[in-house]
Amino acid sequence: MTQLTHLNRKGEAAMVDVSAKPPVRREAVAEGRIVLAPATLELIRKNQIAKGDVLSIARIAGIQAAKQTQHLIPLCHQIPLSKVQIDFELRLKAVHITATAITVAPTGVEMEALTAVSIAALTIYDMCKAADKKMRIEGVRLVKKTKEVSLWS
Repeated sequence: MTQLTHLNRKGEAAMVDVSAKPPVRREAVAEGRIVLAPATLELIRKNQIAKGDVLSIARIAGIQAAKQTQHLIPLCHQIPLSKVQIDFELRLKAVHITATAITVAPTGVEMEALTAVSIAALTIYDMCKAADKKMRIEGVRLVKKTKEVSLWS
């Protein structure tokens, strides 16, 4: 059985000690989508949602959320984010969301990318809820994570 890294020897929740690991460049890409009615997608496309520019606000929310991940997920490390990018693609029945997070740190950045996608989707939901009662968020997942070879090892 795989040992869970967030449990100590007594089986209690514990933050992983990454102090011995060197900082390296790490990148994570996550994706998800919010399924909406075609009429709602058209309102987003034409920037006619009453609350404002849905995608611009969702982009800022996703970036802001990535920067707050350590406050939202109890055992996440606070890491310096070098970049967070949120991209949207309006598809036939959904807005597809991709978040890329980059850091130079001793631990990964996948939780930040996943948080960014999730909060961007929730922001779209919040901004469109008056126009569409059947929206659903789905498919939030990690697509890729990379780690470069340490420059200090």
